[in-house]
Amino acid sequence: MLSKTKRITATVLVALTALMLIVGGVLKLIGAEPESVVQFLTHAGFGHLMPVLGITELGIAGLLLYPKTSKVGFLLTSCYLSGALALEISAGAPPASLMFLVLIWIAMFLKSKEIFLPSTENHQ
Repeated sequence: MLSKTKRITATVLVALTALMLIVGGVLKLIGAEPESVVQFLTHAGFGHLMPVLGITELGIAGLLLYPKTSKVGFLLTSCYLSGALALEISAGAPPASLMFLVLIWIAMFLKSKEIFLPSTENHQ
């Protein structure tokens, strides 16, 4: 059983990451992303995929927030943000996605350590 402090901390960290995905997704869908983001994604070859990226971010956030799919949401969040991090690093941009990757990994470690630790069961 999780202690109350760990549960609250994990919930807040997941919520922050999900909020970032939701805001980013909505901004991409309504065409309100800051011009610097639009230029960055356009230069990287992803400008025409803004609506797809927005829907992806909203879907991942939904999976992350729904308790029964949070582990899949964690995996997809990690993949999505790792791709964003690779893009940021390759373009020489500040690695903003790294902060959210760290937050979600800490949250899931606090929430579900078994994801990260090998099983101690003997399978014969």
